[in-house]
Amino acid sequence: MDPFVFISDILSEPLKLLDGLDENHFAQRLLLILFYSVLAKITDLFVDKLVRRIVHKTKIKADDRIVSALHKPICFTILLFGILHALIIPPDIAPPFDTVLPNIVKTLLLFVWWVVIIREVHKINKTEISEYLQKKSIDSDLFLLAKNILQVLIIFAGIAWALLIWNVDLTPLFASAGIAGIAIALAAKDTMANFIGGISLFADRAYKVGDYIILESGERGEVTEMGIRSTKIKTRDDVMISIPNSIMSTSKIINESAPIPRFRIRVDVGVSYGCDLRKVEKILLKVAEENEMLAKSPEPRARVRSFGDSSVNFQLLVWVRDPREKGLQTHNLLKALYKTFENEGITIPFPQRDVHLFAEERKQEGSD
Repeated sequence: MDPFVFISDILSEPLKLLDGLDENHFAQRLLLILFYSVLAKITDLFVDKLVRRIVHKTKIKADDRIVSALHKPICFTILLFGILHALIIPPDIAPPFDTVLPNIVKTLLLFVWWVVIIREVHKINKTEISEYLQKKSIDSDLFLLAKNILQVLIIFAGIAWALLIWNVDLTPLFASAGIAGIAIALAAKDTMANFIGGISLFADRAYKVGDYIILESGERGEVTEMGIRSTKIKTRDDVMISIPNSIMSTSKIINESAPIPRFRIRVDVGVSYGCDLRKVEKILLKVAEENEMLAKSPEPRARVRSFGDSSVNFQLLVWVRDPREKGLQTHNLLKALYKTFENEGITIPFPQRDVHLFAEERKQEGSD
């Protein structure tokens, strides 16, 4: 059922008072518009004087925003419904105005709510709903992608609805769009592959902006930008690498920042045979604890890993707060260990080889 006809039926009883004006239908339509104008003004005062005061007293901020967003559109909608109602009551308006004028009003109604929806979706930002995103484990980049896609869908839906109001047959349009879509897809298959790859990366949340990742090809760096077409990585050499999302979505990626930002580093140290291993272990842990840049939890660990050809091999395991500190803290630990070992008389051996010489008696040929 047409909603405009439905509303017209509801209001038919109060409008029987206007039956005496049939001989001058222009006056009847004008009075009908005036009636809706008064109704719109009453609604405006009701929302402004009563509803706003009620929502201001609540602790929820969303209701204030909803009332502010819907206040004016509701009043305009009532007024436009009145104009539309006045246009469709008998006697009919002479063609082509009997079709053109109602369609103009319907288009204005669509435009009012179309603008409201687009404006409110555009106003939504990740700061306002950050708590909800964290609760649902939704990445902010995925939210921005969904927001952009939603805006595009709203725009296309509004255009399609407007065409339906004007009785435009969309079948040829969709058929042409399908043919054009096939041609575009064939011509830009790489772009489409990157687009689909970008969506899959956003959905899988394999990494996000700010994460340190290692690519299958060996490059390591910080993700600086995640676009629909490509992902940009800044290496430790300050080199920017742009990789198509179609490649990223099918490659093995090691995310050093997930599932938690801290990163474990391993420092290999060899000491000479004959050293007090307990003392060496205590020195390793002490040097790690004195480094304020390391994470305090989990605690540092020292382990004997193997007996080498020239040394007993230890490994110090510590955690840094951020993967970008891996190289710097390894450098600091090695310097501190070298100085401490020197002060404590712990020898760091270098490869040694023992050479044994054997004298071999020569047998003299022949005999006396």
